[in-house]
Amino acid sequence: MSHVSVETDLSTGAGMVEACRRHTLFEWSAQSHVDPIPMARAKGVHFWTPEGKRYIDFNSQLMCVNIGHGHERVIKAIQEQAAQLAYANPFMASEPRARLGVKLAEICPGDIGAFFFTNGGSEANENAVRIARLYTGRHKVLARYRSYHGGTAGSLTLTGDPRRWPSEPGIPGVVRLPHPYHGVERGWDATGKALADIEEIIELEGPKTIAALILEPVTGTNGVLPPPPGYLEGIRELCTRHGIVMIADEVMSGFGRTGAWFSVDHWGVVPDILTMAKGLTSAYVPLGAVGIRRPIAEHFQSNVLYGGLTYNSHPMGCAAALATIAVYEEEGLIERARERGVLMASLLEDLRARHRSVGAVRSIGLFGIVELVRNRTTLEPLAPFNGTSPDMQALGRFFREQGLYTFVRWNTFFTNPPLCITDTELREAFDIIDRGLAITDRAATD
Repeated sequence: MSHVSVETDLSTGAGMVEACRRHTLFEWSAQSHVDPIPMARAKGVHFWTPEGKRYIDFNSQLMCVNIGHGHERVIKAIQEQAAQLAYANPFMASEPRARLGVKLAEICPGDIGAFFFTNGGSEANENAVRIARLYTGRHKVLARYRSYHGGTAGSLTLTGDPRRWPSEPGIPGVVRLPHPYHGVERGWDATGKALADIEEIIELEGPKTIAALILEPVTGTNGVLPPPPGYLEGIRELCTRHGIVMIADEVMSGFGRTGAWFSVDHWGVVPDILTMAKGLTSAYVPLGAVGIRRPIAEHFQSNVLYGGLTYNSHPMGCAAALATIAVYEEEGLIERARERGVLMASLLEDLRARHRSVGAVRSIGLFGIVELVRNRTTLEPLAPFNGTSPDMQALGRFFREQGLYTFVRWNTFFTNPPLCITDTELREAFDIIDRGLAITDRAATD
């Protein structure tokens, strides 16, 4: 029996929160600590509570609403597809499935031209590993620390952050690699050392036992970490030399987030498998995809692809993706992300110059982060690894009070707005951040 009062109005913010907390579970959280923002509507870079409080969505929700909220073209495509053909099972061919395969082959790097569609990014990474193992006949998968690849059993084992810990041991065969970044205090390894460390692990594990190496070309929730010069190219060469399938997880970094269709495009690297989701439909409906190069696709002409999903190639997801890609193209959002990214980088640098609690800033396109420290000399983080602090909590409360929504995680917060953001909206968000950093400056010393 429901314990929510029958008089509770579920259209109000308080009513929504009460019912959701009692009858639904929130992810990655102890439920007693959850304090969700009630969302009633959204448009462009903003969303509103039922009572009308407006927020700047400075995280594109989960780094996924890349085209912004409420775009009529995508809404219309979903409506029309639902009316014509709401579902076709994955053994069927449909026009949206056909058109999306053709379109993705046009925009993906190199000869990536065949696609297996999934429900989202976690399942895309699961199936990428399965495809690599079937193709190579090998079992081991190399995955880096400071990575996130999803919440399902396999993708969570691949993940190199604390979200993996409670689910260990996970799937067998995963070998962990060091990340070239070691935190704000220790900084980066030189590219040569980072690649040498990985090559040593390949040698010690046995190259002919390794099916794949999976990485986020630009690390996402663990720090927005673009790779150092030569690093991705070096990974590509190692994989080619040893017959290891290189999997690029572009779930978060794809579809314009970095100012290119896919982040690997910045370095001219073509992975063997490229996974995508989030910006593929701008999260209007769930859809993910595994893009594979032609030699791998040809393998499955005569060998069984052991894998399947009820919602593989869902017509409404494919239709939404086609409409979303058209918005990127016709509104020039990839270019706009690159241009607005220049402004955002300068605004981030301005924060670093003026606030003693800002230890580091990083961005590529409209993918950005701020790392906060207690001391600009020692670079002690303002919150511990996998933890928080009263100062970070106070900053998060300030952002919420001032109508800025973004992720505040450990000693960092993110700057990941929809790609349609204007210069004025970007500056408005940074003005809130600028004022909020007075809180953390009081906790920091030079």
